[in-house]
Amino acid sequence: MRYLFLLLIIVPATEIGILIFSGQTLGVIPTIVLIITTGILGAYLAKKQGIETWQRAQRQLQYGQVPGEEIIDGLCILVGGVVLLTPGFITDALGFFLLLPFTRKWVKPWLRALFNKWIVNRNIIIHKP
Repeated sequence: MRYLFLLLIIVPATEIGILIFSGQTLGVIPTIVLIITTGILGAYLAKKQGIETWQRAQRQLQYGQVPGEEIIDGLCILVGGVVLLTPGFITDALGFFLLLPFTRKWVKPWLRALFNKWIVNRNIIIHKP
């Protein structure tokens, strides 16, 4: 909870500082165009990656397999897409990092370990039918 509170204060303050610096360095209009462009590109990439992940998950379900990797991919894509819609360069970098498959592979082992820890500590309970 402490870290979330710090993120809610530090990240927006840093984003504002970087946006002001960018506006002074590049100019206001280029900064706004850059923010809009990254948002549009991020939305396109999130949609494309989301559809591909959904199709892989459906194929696995058709063969009776649990789509574990696709669930983690989908979570990364969702968070990456949402973060990209917020204005700012730090959040855009994080969003693209989560959307691109070759960088997302570095986050997935950490998420898997986190989910396993939650399951072992009973923070997440899995009910079997």
